[in-house]
Amino acid sequence: MTIAAMGDFDLPGTLRRIRRRADLSQRELARACTVALAVVSHAEAGRRGGTVEFLSRAAVLAGLRLALLDETGTEVGPMDGDAVRDDAGRRFPAHLDTRYGDDCWWHGPERYSRAQPTYTFDRCRDRRDARRRRLGSPDDHQVPRPGDSPAARRARRQADAQRRWHEEVRRRQEAGELRECPEWDCACPPECAEQDAGELPAHISECPCECDVD
Repeated sequence: MTIAAMGDFDLPGTLRRIRRRADLSQRELARACTVALAVVSHAEAGRRGGTVEFLSRAAVLAGLRLALLDETGTEVGPMDGDAVRDDAGRRFPAHLDTRYGDDCWWHGPERYSRAQPTYTFDRCRDRRDARRRRLGSPDDHQVPRPGDSPAARRARRQADAQRRWHEEVRRRQEAGELRECPEWDCACPPECAEQDAGELPAHISECPCECDVD
């Protein structure tokens, strides 16, 4: 399949194809697309161009639709309108790659007072290109999901680290690398937990247990 290069789009021939399939005269096509007859006649004669909106409406009348094709002839869809936005609700620049705000987040010393964003991007082209070489070029901007905030991602990382730590302790215990801790039933009354003794455990004087005291 041979793909026409940009600039080789045959608007006059395309309009004639649309009118042929839709069985419409120039006047009827103009009326159906709510444009002046001169718009259709000049575009079909190659004297002027036409708007995408006009061409899209005309294509629908012929049971067709406009599409973008890549170099292999595969259709390329539009960018997702539900993709992530900045904290002000604005879309990110289409040519840049979005990422999580805590993923290699960097800012100058004059911006330390600003809150960490949920999503961001690299303004520096060299940094962006280096990231693309390392991770590949994403097809589109990411779509927001629950738990994307820096706080939620930080909590997951902490939970994962704690889980790995417990798994490592269990592995070392099963391998005999750690001494098993003796088991006991704690009989401390609730008042013990209310004692404020800094980093050391504390017990009330009437505590019958003192389970963590050697």
